[in-house]
Amino acid sequence: MGKFVVKQTATGFKFDLKAGNGEVIATSEIYTTEAACMNGVESVKKNCVGEVDDLTVESTAEVKHPKFELYEDKAGEFRFRLKARNGEVIATSEGYKAKAGALNGIESVKKNAPEAEVEKVEG
Repeated sequence: MGKFVVKQTATGFKFDLKAGNGEVIATSEIYTTEAACMNGVESVKKNCVGEVDDLTVESTAEVKHPKFELYEDKAGEFRFRLKARNGEVIATSEGYKAKAGALNGIESVKKNAPEAEVEKVEG
């Protein structure tokens, strides 16, 4: 069972979505308040049902929000970002060497986020 870990940073609050094995699947931006961070958690839970928009291949079909964008970064690693209905990025992944790893990460978010508990930890 996955969980959201909310913690205070030097500049605000952030969350990590962790899989049952403790691996971080996705991370948030820095929020100015804990309440805003908790809203971000709820947004991920609601929006993680989106389709995958694979930006690594040429596509003519537009994928509507909410969606996961799969892309290749400047270092040649594959990453994904989850975008809410309004187009805002609400969670991002680490870099994966293989595209399959990033796709597995997306599936893990879809599986873990909806029922994930929230754990608040001290900085």
